[in-house]
Amino acid sequence: MSPKLPMLTGYRVLDITQFVAGPTCTRLLAEAGADVIKVELAPHGDRSRVQGIKPRAKPGDTAKEPGVSSQSTYFFQHNHSKRSLALAWKHPRSTGILQTLAAKADVLVENFSPGVMARAGLGYEDLSAINPRLIMCSISVAGQTGPLSAQPGYDYIAAAYAGVTDQIGEPDGAPAQFSLAIGDVSTGVAAAMAIGFALLHRERTGEGQFIDAAILDTYFHMHEVNVPRVALRGDRFIPRRTGSQHPDGGPTGLFRCRDGSCINITALAHQWGQLAAAMGRPEVVDDPRFNDARSRRDNNAEIVALIEGWLAGFESREAALQALERHRVPCAPVLTLNEAVAHPHLRQRGTIRQVSDPQLGEFAIPGPPVRFSRWPERTDVHADLLGAHNEEILKELAGLSDAEIAALYDEGVLVRDPE
Repeated sequence: MSPKLPMLTGYRVLDITQFVAGPTCTRLLAEAGADVIKVELAPHGDRSRVQGIKPRAKPGDTAKEPGVSSQSTYFFQHNHSKRSLALAWKHPRSTGILQTLAAKADVLVENFSPGVMARAGLGYEDLSAINPRLIMCSISVAGQTGPLSAQPGYDYIAAAYAGVTDQIGEPDGAPAQFSLAIGDVSTGVAAAMAIGFALLHRERTGEGQFIDAAILDTYFHMHEVNVPRVALRGDRFIPRRTGSQHPDGGPTGLFRCRDGSCINITALAHQWGQLAAAMGRPEVVDDPRFNDARSRRDNNAEIVALIEGWLAGFESREAALQALERHRVPCAPVLTLNEAVAHPHLRQRGTIRQVSDPQLGEFAIPGPPVRFSRWPERTDVHADLLGAHNEEILKELAGLSDAEIAALYDEGVLVRDPE
């Protein structure tokens, strides 16, 4: 029996996004089978094309300097499996072209600042009048409404406003900047989920709708337990940074081994006895300092000393992990990214996906975050050069002739990379 096509096969997505949040959303839709048309703004396309690793000129190639190609590993990771259409955003012809494409699209995703699409004649009110079944998702830092809606910025700006950045760092130091696009990627995932829900609603009712996705909202949604505490207690409860330890104790946190490496131990309340047994210290279970969750939280510094003193007795991190695993204590080595990329589990599951590009060569990118039993995983993903599908898209969806497309190039409406 041949594999079934992915769920979104036959759906068309107009992607007018760049950087990470928007492209993550549309990439996930492409992974699920949607035909994603990535609209890139001339002359340079998605700004992520200049980030990451770019191809080097071949020896003796005088026609192209290193880095001239628009391809890059950053762009590839976030925009593979899409078709590229590159046009001049502010040219009068572009609005008409995009309206024509939106009329034949199921979904449109954009991540300009609020108001930009409406001023260009491409707001939801404009496009839904043309295509009432259209689902439009706008992704921004702080949302389409509210006092901060006009705030420019990116992932880290939203984290700062959400009270997340203040929780990162050492207790006696300043807040720390994390270097992962946590909010961007998570917002992209949430937006893709919302689009899936909206498509299901449309299948049942025939109605399109508008989705407002904000990175700030996504970050605030990540708070685990402290929002109700603040709401009920006010300034009597102020969350504090706790560095390498979880604020609620546990013990949960990072613990240093003899060789200077670290392991993470996440022992919940019901697993304290397992950790005590692993350490050969069953008596600490009934120790008044540690015999309930609140006591362990209040005496966490003593628990850290106890655990790290025990870890110091092992020759290696691996030996300590084996001792913990024998007692089913949740633990893990704190791997460098280099170690994680080489890990056999991540390789075997496809968490790390090996890809190949004619200009960039072979390299690894993250694989999809979920697996479906009914649909095969895609292994032959690739990312377009700038404007690679201009002609194909405009003939197929806008009904333009070769002569009309040639005229758009002459007028500077369309741009593309040379092959």
